[in-house]
Amino acid sequence: MRVLISRPRALTVLLAGAALVATPLGGQATAQIPADQLANPCFTPPGAAAKGGHGADTREISAAEQKAIEVRTAGLLKAKAARGTGVPAGALAAANVPVYVHVMRSSTGAGDVTNAQISRQIAVLNKTFGGEESSAAANTGFTFSLAGTFRYNNDQWHRDKQSASYRKQTRKGGANALNIWLVDFGYLGIATFPWDYKKQPGIDGIRVQYTSLPGGSEANYNLGETATHEAGHWFGLYHTFQGGCTTTNDEVADTPAQSSPTNGCPTGRDSCSLPGLDPIHNYMDYSYDSCYNQFTPNQSSRISSMWTAYRA
Repeated sequence: MRVLISRPRALTVLLAGAALVATPLGGQATAQIPADQLANPCFTPPGAAAKGGHGADTREISAAEQKAIEVRTAGLLKAKAARGTGVPAGALAAANVPVYVHVMRSSTGAGDVTNAQISRQIAVLNKTFGGEESSAAANTGFTFSLAGTFRYNNDQWHRDKQSASYRKQTRKGGANALNIWLVDFGYLGIATFPWDYKKQPGIDGIRVQYTSLPGGSEANYNLGETATHEAGHWFGLYHTFQGGCTTTNDEVADTPAQSSPTNGCPTGRDSCSLPGLDPIHNYMDYSYDSCYNQFTPNQSSRISSMWTAYRA
């Protein structure tokens, strides 16, 4: 059952002109990818020269670190259960997520999106996490409400330069709030994991290529599913190809192992000798937006556990 906790009133704030926007710290930006980008999951459109090709789009998590994260999460869940603040077995940690959208425009206004596009993006999140895309999709129990839209005119922020600084200056809400920064950069998206929030709360959230919103110009990636994919990471999901052809894989039992990311929507792809075809329709693969249609029940359970452990 879907539970609606609250729906904060939407707020729109316009910060027009660079003079009204704090100057990013750190001096002159360079062409190098910032370390904070390399340390977080991101989604790169395959084959697009302007956005790069398929490459490593998450910080490398060793098998040892992956195991440590699972152990730490289990300990947090056990402690919360003992205090009576956990989620009963078999239940989901359903909640409404306040969403703060930060439109990072250039000094001339490039990179702007309409309020209608933002509303459609929120609708996409509600549809995908609500399991409405297909009969095989799981309802995660989470809904999303637009809590605020903020517009900035700043060339550096528009290009995602000195991103740790601008996120710390603009982020809204607590651990339960999803902040989305719309930028123009060499990726489709970059996200933080929930277990990193305690150490770096100021940069928590997802950065999304603004042309990937519904109705945008990013060919094959303009239905709003980049935000779905990145929000999946924000909730604690790995890529379906995490770990390659291993039984541990992405820590989710009902997403068959796959050796590498998907490009397009290759029906019948089977890149591992383990049971099951590659989950090309799963939001945590790298398929075209039109190919996506599901989170699995076990992904839904993992989202619930990670929310309870790190964001509730």
